[in-house]
Amino acid sequence: MLHERLIDALGADAVKTAPEDLAVYAFDAYTTGRLPAAVVLPRSTQEVSAAVRIARDCGEPIVPRGAGTGLCGGAVPTEGGVVISFARMNRVLAFDPARRRARVQPGLINLDLSRHVAASGLFYAPDPSSQKISTIGGNVATNAGGPHCLSYGTTVNHVLGLEVVDERGDVFHTDVDELGYDLTAALVGSEGTLGIVTAAWVRLMRVPEAVRVWLATFPDVESASDAVSAIVAAGIVPTALEMMDRIAAQAVEAAFHAGYPTDCGAVLLIENAGFEDDMNACESALARIARERGATSWRTARTQAERDALWAGRKGAAGAMGRISPNYYLQDVCVRRSTLPKALHAVDEIARTYGITVANVFHAGDGNLHPMLCYDKRDRTQVQAVIESGNEILRAAIALGGTVSGEHGIGFEKREAMTEVYSTADLATMARVRDVFDPARALNPEKIFPSGAACPEVKPQRP
Repeated sequence: MLHERLIDALGADAVKTAPEDLAVYAFDAYTTGRLPAAVVLPRSTQEVSAAVRIARDCGEPIVPRGAGTGLCGGAVPTEGGVVISFARMNRVLAFDPARRRARVQPGLINLDLSRHVAASGLFYAPDPSSQKISTIGGNVATNAGGPHCLSYGTTVNHVLGLEVVDERGDVFHTDVDELGYDLTAALVGSEGTLGIVTAAWVRLMRVPEAVRVWLATFPDVESASDAVSAIVAAGIVPTALEMMDRIAAQAVEAAFHAGYPTDCGAVLLIENAGFEDDMNACESALARIARERGATSWRTARTQAERDALWAGRKGAAGAMGRISPNYYLQDVCVRRSTLPKALHAVDEIARTYGITVANVFHAGDGNLHPMLCYDKRDRTQVQAVIESGNEILRAAIALGGTVSGEHGIGFEKREAMTEVYSTADLATMARVRDVFDPARALNPEKIFPSGAACPEVKPQRP
């Protein structure tokens, strides 16, 4: 009945039911779930609404999905159900250069938006490392950030309004300029549990007059972290402050030949954008602070090609880990800048305890750590060591006053850790908000909230 109704509503080419097709949608970058009952690839909001109504009538949950690049199982089905893939809803629907905004479908690739508006001297600021493949819809779901969120903010700071299909299949709209509750901000980062985004108005920014990129080297990550804190404390907020330790820098340089030194303890990639007349003074201030905190070298990227190479290396760091081990597990925690040295020391100690090689690549400016735990998934002992060390890193971040996710979301993987950050009353309050939008818990079930929660408000109440 489910398959036939979906085919009648969307067409045979938009509905996938073969086991080999369903298997493609049963995992993301790390997590494996269950095979969905069906996958649909709608072309319009109306088709999304139709699919939701059919799934509801058939008692099937709905899992929205972008490019599947998530790291926490947020777009992975856990109870079968219908996966709604937005691969075909990937267009720019409207572009208003005068007001610096665009209306886009959720399946649009992040970087493609900036390419689309580049001729007008504009760009879309949120730039996760996966921006070449991750979608706007997925970025909205997890409130994605990226290297430049230190200055520009995360996705929530750039979404002006949303078109959303609710759990009944009805369509509603939000607008940040409307009076009352900011439903746009509530939906950004909700991982598809409050509604299915089918279009978004996003803010665009002017391409800056000048951009400079510098590379500083340090004997260790502690001194580099001190420099980061000192830079921000001095009132300087660069557009990006990115750090790599020796292991990561060596892998990146071997893969990209971008010009990263391999004989230092840490490298700090700094970018600033603004007016040309301000750049020399900014560089002088940054270089002085870096040297005062132990920098052993300071280099300016002189050409656009040099800048592009350094950024290609940074954003390709995850792929470069294949030179170290066949697999890696990338953690995502966030701590205060002042606690970066303690957090990195804790990561190193945990890795030593479990015999894991760890490469650190992270957004130092906002304390968003991404330790990459290297292992071979064919070795069960290593797999267990990585799981346990990953959990230890979460607990270490919490102990330092941090949180268990900086930008990758909670999804399925980290939902049990929510009880270590929030009280039962906190989780119950969040659950009541969810129940307003989706009382049946049909939208992306088993995500964000922990299983077996004691409070009845947190448990799904299926009809």
